[in-house]
Amino acid sequence: MATHAMIDIETLGTEPDSVVLSVGAVKFDPFTITDPHAKTLWRPEIDAQSNAGRSVLDDTLQWWAKQPQHIQDEAFSEDDRITLSLFMADLNKYLVGVDKIWCQGPQFDMVILEDMFKQFEHHRNWQFWQVMDCRTIFNMMPVDPRKAIQQNLHSADNDAYYQAICVQGVYQHWGIQPR
Repeated sequence: MATHAMIDIETLGTEPDSVVLSVGAVKFDPFTITDPHAKTLWRPEIDAQSNAGRSVLDDTLQWWAKQPQHIQDEAFSEDDRITLSLFMADLNKYLVGVDKIWCQGPQFDMVILEDMFKQFEHHRNWQFWQVMDCRTIFNMMPVDPRKAIQQNLHSADNDAYYQAICVQGVYQHWGIQPR
């Protein structure tokens, strides 16, 4: 059984040094339609990131202001915030034994996370070759598979869950088998 992880982040910008509001993850086997598991949501401290000079873009703040109130409340709530060091250690632990790490555009999610780990001088236990791009494989489908099933957009853990299901669907559609 393959173990892959889907990572999704919500931020206050689009630059590599953006403040991260939340990080969602699930583990899944892309070769099956078994439900993704180990759904996790981390909410790193915002002030610690801002105080360390991580960026906030006005355009992104304006974009957040247009999102449904319950999504804004989830993204900006101070409830369950954890220290950056605890978040980074926990993410490293979560990814132990994972074969591949998927993102909806790794040049966003993983670049921002890698920048954070570098800025705060924290070891990361994944390699560049593990990172996969689900946006590319979704574009290979006749219709974007997320459009039919995804709910609660911009909730990092829910986005990761639905993106993982869609990767499984693409594998099924194309008959992709383990090597």
